[in-house]
Amino acid sequence: MRVVVSIGGSVLAPDLDESVVQGHADAIEQLDATGIDLGVVVGGGSVAREYIEAARNLGENEIALDDIGIGVTRLNARLLIAALEDIAAPAPIESYQGGLEAMRRGDVPVLGGVTPGQTTDAVSAALAEYVEADLLVYATSVPGVFTADPDEDETARHIEAMTPQELIDVIVDTELVAGSSAPVDLLAAKLIERSGMRTIVLDGTDPDRIVDAVLRGDHDGTDVTADGTRTMLPEWQ
Repeated sequence: MRVVVSIGGSVLAPDLDESVVQGHADAIEQLDATGIDLGVVVGGGSVAREYIEAARNLGENEIALDDIGIGVTRLNARLLIAALEDIAAPAPIESYQGGLEAMRRGDVPVLGGVTPGQTTDAVSAALAEYVEADLLVYATSVPGVFTADPDEDETARHIEAMTPQELIDVIVDTELVAGSSAPVDLLAAKLIERSGMRTIVLDGTDPDRIVDAVLRGDHDGTDVTADGTRTMLPEWQ
């Protein structure tokens, strides 16, 4: 079975705390030990945003800013690779084909950004589609998908299960609110819809939640499935 885990930069490396990085590496190692083929994508988090904002103030164009963000995601990927030791490919993978090749070798590929104009949300969905994964997990700093941005709307309701089209609708509505943040971006949601990829969006600040979601289907986040229903056990069990 193949699983792609997307770990937000603010989840993996808040304040560059190596114990947090190691905790997520331990979770990946636990999943790998079960025989699951894993791919991991790492975001840039607040560090990437700070570099991008500084470069923007210095007059850089948007494509150059994307490249800066990609560079930071790959630094975060190197942190995770260092913690994973022998089970990971030795350097950040820079293409989807490279990710698949690493999986076929028995290595865990760790990707950051791939190309300007794409967030690591979209990279995760594209990698999952490319390697024909059975499950895509977004480990974010929020506990799933809400009907609106909970930081902006106190009436926002948590959604336990939804279809990919419903995910797209929520993200479109959320992104229309200035300063708001969606759990995954619109391109990622459209790729999930196209591929029919079963997806879980959860709070990944505790890496044990990732393990529980993958191995047992047990989580407090949001399931995105073709029929919009929640399945507590993974489909392969």
